[in-house]
Amino acid sequence: MRGTEQQERAAARARELPGASLEHPFGPDWDVFKVCGKVFMLLTQMTGEPMVTLKAEPGEAEALRESYEHIAPGYHMNKRHWITLTPGDDIDAALVDDLVTESYLLVVEKLPKDQQPVGPKRFVRGEP
Repeated sequence: MRGTEQQERAAARARELPGASLEHPFGPDWDVFKVCGKVFMLLTQMTGEPMVTLKAEPGEAEALRESYEHIAPGYHMNKRHWITLTPGDDIDAALVDDLVTESYLLVVEKLPKDQQPVGPKRFVRGEP
């Protein structure tokens, strides 16, 4: 995916997820998506390049970084638990959807059961 297309796709997927909200706690240059007050995705162009930063399981994050040229350690985040996507032909829409969904679910499963907008184990991949 090229240019801001990747960010637009990620934001569209995030808006489909139950309980997701968009905030700007770091100013207008950062779109921060949260579920129940917990961050699961950040969008910015602070480096001059559109970036999507997502939560990931440490092992999965490492595998993704090794497999995709345009996936790097999380920009200004814990490098073990976050990844950053930048535009490139090796990142397609389905991968963006999956990574956004997985990031969301990692946050949701850590929430108290009574605060979870959806049960992480019942969530169907790729569906809101």
